[in-house]
Amino acid sequence: MISGENVRSVTLDLLMECEREPLHLALGRTLSKHQYMDKKERAFISRLAKGTTERRLTLDQMIDGLSSVKVNKMKPVIRNILRMTAYQIFFMPSVPDPAACNEAVALAKKRGFRALSGFVNGVSRNLSRNKEAFEKRLREDGRDIPSLSFKYAMPEWLCRRFVRDYGFSKTVESFQWFLDEHPITARLCRREGHQPDVAAFLVDMIADGVIVEKSRLLPNVFKISGYDHPAALKPFQEGRCYIQDESSMLAVLAAGIRPADHVIDVCAAPGGKSLLAAEYATDGWVEARDLTDAKIQMIEENIRRLNAGHIRVRKQDARIVTEEYVGQADVVLADLPCSGLGVIGRKPDIKYRITPDDIGALADLQKEILTAAAAYVKPGGTLIYSTCTVSREENEENARYAAEKLGLIPESLKPYIPEALWGSGAASGRLTLLPGEYGTDGFFIARFRRK
Repeated sequence: MISGENVRSVTLDLLMECEREPLHLALGRTLSKHQYMDKKERAFISRLAKGTTERRLTLDQMIDGLSSVKVNKMKPVIRNILRMTAYQIFFMPSVPDPAACNEAVALAKKRGFRALSGFVNGVSRNLSRNKEAFEKRLREDGRDIPSLSFKYAMPEWLCRRFVRDYGFSKTVESFQWFLDEHPITARLCRREGHQPDVAAFLVDMIADGVIVEKSRLLPNVFKISGYDHPAALKPFQEGRCYIQDESSMLAVLAAGIRPADHVIDVCAAPGGKSLLAAEYATDGWVEARDLTDAKIQMIEENIRRLNAGHIRVRKQDARIVTEEYVGQADVVLADLPCSGLGVIGRKPDIKYRITPDDIGALADLQKEILTAAAAYVKPGGTLIYSTCTVSREENEENARYAAEKLGLIPESLKPYIPEALWGSGAASGRLTLLPGEYGTDGFFIARFRRK
């Protein structure tokens, strides 16, 4: 076992990395690097890093209210020590406040900031002394934007946007979903047309102490929790399952892929939709495309792990039409780069990086890619447009663009998706899943047919 100070030291390194790159990348790399640690220690690091990141806006307001130096003026190491200390004080009841404060001081000294250890000690203990007042603010159901922002650690402009588009109650439900812990979703893979061995999967999960629950929406799909590291699970290593949210699977189901279909997935990385599409196009082919070598490598690694057939990979800028494919595809999957507002629960730093200008620029990029993607759809063929966001500019407005400018006809989703989702606009060919509404990420799907 390693000391608490060292566990926090690993977490501090991780938070420092998150100042330069997304949390999910840094966290995955850190957990892989420290597999020798006890499962509980790795879980502590994961919770503290993710929690500190997703609650950062709230924590910064708390610290700013008690510190003579504002968070954005502090040295990066000091502000991250104070953020993770505040998170332990307010959101990790199993950690005694004095222990969190003492470890913060020790960590500051260890990192060469002995002269600032008194400052760290003072702010940390001030946070603990004011715990009741801050907790009262967190319990309040204030309906104004500043209160909403403080309670759920969401930038005020995003609070206003969600309330404008979906109302206060739906906004609160979505924001709470982002902060809650959820299991991940594992899809069992079919091989050479054979149905997956559910019993063997369950036996392996139980042997590893993993908690398994059947999906409410889809067959051969399971919610899993209580694992140490998903990549270490036997069914994952053997290519018998793939980690993928149900919302992403629904985008493939919405296409109604038939055995002989030719499918182009224009923005495929990491490859989940292409892999699922290939399970249906057993006598056809799937071409998985993406822009960079790194993304192509990611797709190819997943194809090898699953030993998947009927898939070829192509490096391609989705904005540029490959003329030899014009009018050749039965199905085009266009799950396009987006603001990611539907997956903040899994990637909490999105809410701090994205701006209103970014959303406008992304909506324009999506139109560019949609225009190119539509050229591949043969007469009578299908295009699926999807995003993992809930921004109307990127979703409904671009679906309208596809119908009005690209000669595509909206087509009902009802024959292809679970009946439980029919009330969400499916008959009109559009499906908006708000975060957590059906136990999935926030997602948008639109189905079109070429005349």
